[in-house]
Amino acid sequence: MRGRNTERDRIGRLLADARQGTGGALLLHGEAGIGKTALLDWATGQADGARVLSVEGIESEMELAYGGLHQLFLPVLDLVDALPGPQAAALRAVFGLTADGVRDGFTVGLAVLTLLSEAAADGPLLCLVDDAQWVDQPSVDMLTFAARRLRAEGVVMLFAVRDGAPGATVKGLPGLLVEGLERTAAAELLPGLPPYVVDRVIEEAGGNPLALIELSASLTPAQRAGRIGPLALPEAATGRPSRIQDGFLEQIRRLPEATRQVLLVAAADDTGSLAVVLRAAREPGTALDHLEPAERAGLVVLSGELLRFRHPLVRYAAYRSAPLARRIAAHRALAEALGAVGQAHRRAWHLAAASTGPDEQVAEELERVAEWAGNRQAMASASAAYERAAQLTADPDRRARRLVQAARKAADAGQDERCGALADQVRLPLADPGVAADFARARAAVELGYRSPDRAARILLDSADPTGVDLTRVDPTRVDLTGVDPTRVDLTGVDPTRVDLTGVDPTCVDPTRVDLTRVDRPDTTASLLTDAVHAAWSGGNAALIEEVASRAPDLPVLAVPARLFGGEVPGALDALRQLVERSRDAGTGVMDRLMTGIYCQLTGDHQAARQAAAGAVAHCREQGISGWLPTTLDLLVRAELALGHHDEATARGTEALGLAEYYDLAHRAAHLRAVLAMAAALRGEEEQVRALTDEALAYARPRGVGRATADARWALGLLELGLGRAEAALEELEAARREVAHPLLSLPLLPDLVEAAVRAGRPERAADAARQLDAWATALGRPALAALAARCRALTGPDGAAEEHFTTALALHEGGSAFDRARTALLYGEWLRRLRRRIDARDRLRAAREDFERLGARPWADRARAELGAAGGETALTTRQDGPISLLSPQEREVVRLAATGASNREIAAQLFLSPRTVGHHLYRAFPKLGIGSRTELAGLLAS
Repeated sequence: MRGRNTERDRIGRLLADARQGTGGALLLHGEAGIGKTALLDWATGQADGARVLSVEGIESEMELAYGGLHQLFLPVLDLVDALPGPQAAALRAVFGLTADGVRDGFTVGLAVLTLLSEAAADGPLLCLVDDAQWVDQPSVDMLTFAARRLRAEGVVMLFAVRDGAPGATVKGLPGLLVEGLERTAAAELLPGLPPYVVDRVIEEAGGNPLALIELSASLTPAQRAGRIGPLALPEAATGRPSRIQDGFLEQIRRLPEATRQVLLVAAADDTGSLAVVLRAAREPGTALDHLEPAERAGLVVLSGELLRFRHPLVRYAAYRSAPLARRIAAHRALAEALGAVGQAHRRAWHLAAASTGPDEQVAEELERVAEWAGNRQAMASASAAYERAAQLTADPDRRARRLVQAARKAADAGQDERCGALADQVRLPLADPGVAADFARARAAVELGYRSPDRAARILLDSADPTGVDLTRVDPTRVDLTGVDPTRVDLTGVDPTRVDLTGVDPTCVDPTRVDLTRVDRPDTTASLLTDAVHAAWSGGNAALIEEVASRAPDLPVLAVPARLFGGEVPGALDALRQLVERSRDAGTGVMDRLMTGIYCQLTGDHQAARQAAAGAVAHCREQGISGWLPTTLDLLVRAELALGHHDEATARGTEALGLAEYYDLAHRAAHLRAVLAMAAALRGEEEQVRALTDEALAYARPRGVGRATADARWALGLLELGLGRAEAALEELEAARREVAHPLLSLPLLPDLVEAAVRAGRPERAADAARQLDAWATALGRPALAALAARCRALTGPDGAAEEHFTTALALHEGGSAFDRARTALLYGEWLRRLRRRIDARDRLRAAREDFERLGARPWADRARAELGAAGGETALTTRQDGPISLLSPQEREVVRLAATGASNREIAAQLFLSPRTVGHHLYRAFPKLGIGSRTELAGLLAS
């Protein structure tokens, strides 16, 4: 390991930490041949008896879902039985050991994390993932999921990836660039060469160790001796990987023809199994003999049942050096060999590689592969299989359906650019409404996740137009329309001059006479409209929300916005009560629960919003629908903030943001950064607020994500207001209000705007906001809104009525947000002090200060303390009343909260996406802070 001190030190520290029970991960990246694999081999040698698991990526195996994961865990598959039931079932499913599906990829990721922890139970564990760019994406996703959560497991995970190579992406890990060797170390790889030859080889190789070895090996005796000039190399050298490949190609060309043929089969194979290669070569005994020259040349390594190429570029050279006809023959032979041993998925891919034109039989096999992968949350692999199936499909409708499925799975996998490219290949119009709906969802997913929520909503809304049966081309002399069912066939807009509908009884339809394959399905329309209203809500576009809702105002989940934005508030509240009741039903879906919580929040019923959000979060966790967790947690965070539960909001928001970043949900991450900025603003963390809002606004502004933009500006306004900079606060809050023009959508920030305007000496800029708040509070009848409206009346109305409004507000605050109550008490105390009623003012200001300090709202507590001092009261700091719980980190607090309910470490780990060992580590750190010795004391401590 010449010249690799930095890399060795970094890996050595990780291994040393693992011996102390700490986990860690590192991504080694660099060009081909730079020495990444050598560093992994060095790490293996330094592991000092630790268990080592490894997987090597193979380019031809990239689309085989979970192939890499299976290869890595083959030596420890017996430990799967030790996992919790759902996790064990998920791993067995993705490894093809059962026919079961998997609801969510996070279940698999958690199973991988737990299995790694189990494998390290008796000592450190080293996991090596070489050529990660050629490991299938589902395996990479699950391994990086686990790697990012290593804490106290004694596991080291090292990934090596080639820069610039197409294939799987490794995200979210600390990286180390492996660069070329410096001259002294490089020269040690070139013994016996004249100095000027050494210099020229090093220059050509750029310090790349593999290039140094291969270029020096390819020199003629005359060149090695330096007798024909500096070096007979091209003046304009090609890229180093190409020069290396040329060297390997030359070595392969020198091999016997029979050896090259067996090498071709091995290169096309993706199992690494010597038995499979020999079986496909059709002459097992002779084929093994044919491999001997390649083994002697160091191009392949044979060990027991495995065949491994010395370097991925050797495999590439062995494959590409063969003519197309021979490559096709090799794939067909491998398909036959793999079919004989029951590996249907690999067989399908080899058949596809051997296809030179449309082949419906192979396309159907690939579609089954895609369905298998999709049922196990291997969305990238499912997309690839659907795409290849579409390429082999001659029928236009089937091809369109498979391309749409490929696009949807690509969107689910976070491959937005690829989803768009696949969608562009779909020929329109689509005859099947189901396929058209799926196509709309794929396009909308990309728009909502990465571009414009308004466009996403518009795509879904347009797709939800009833397609029905096109009666404009119906010949009434040939098609009997008697008994048409109007719930299945849309008769609106039919041109009576072209189709005579006189006397038609639209009650049913004769399916033998009318083709209903293009009739829109009611459930499809409802789900499209529900998704559309959610997209419009994410963008904060009131007009679009109203337009979507008005399309089906009797649909329960659309009835609330249809009536609210249509001015029928009592009807909206009646519809919402029905939704709230329905949301308690165990069978209610995530979207219905989510929209119910959003409507409760919109109308000021924060307790009901919290219940709906908590139900949606629990449903996602229990059913393994973790892809929806960031969105449902976002709603829960907002409800917790509205209720004054700031620490809980921050803990859940941090979890949600981590999930959104993992899933590459940039849109949701922008919303979460904005709402986390609000929580930080309440604590007066100015640097954190500005960092979060800068990121949120950078995404939201150019894409027209009005609600995220409004929330970010609101957070900035709240920060300025707390710090006493009222004029700046007013500017930010008015800008936030303009982003969501409808008064109902801007309702939550109006109390802050009113206070900022009054404190800035601009009461005229508070009048309209106070009036709108009062009108909506009266219409909606929620105590929380009524309290805020009363407070704003006290601020903007005559002094003679202010006290009555303040006392009314304080009474209405009971049972609601402690933060809102404290703010009202602060404003009331300030008003009393200005009237020189100092004794009365002290009581209000003291209560406000204590609440603010207990909530950790530092700038507000400072304001209350300053006012209290001016009123002649004490100004000393008080201790937060939540005791030792406040000493815990957000993660420790969540672990402790769940442990207090009696949940085991494994149950807590499953809920928080940690390993059981990490849960134990958090409890070990929390107990001394809490002053307790066991988990049995937790329930009493939290209840006190």
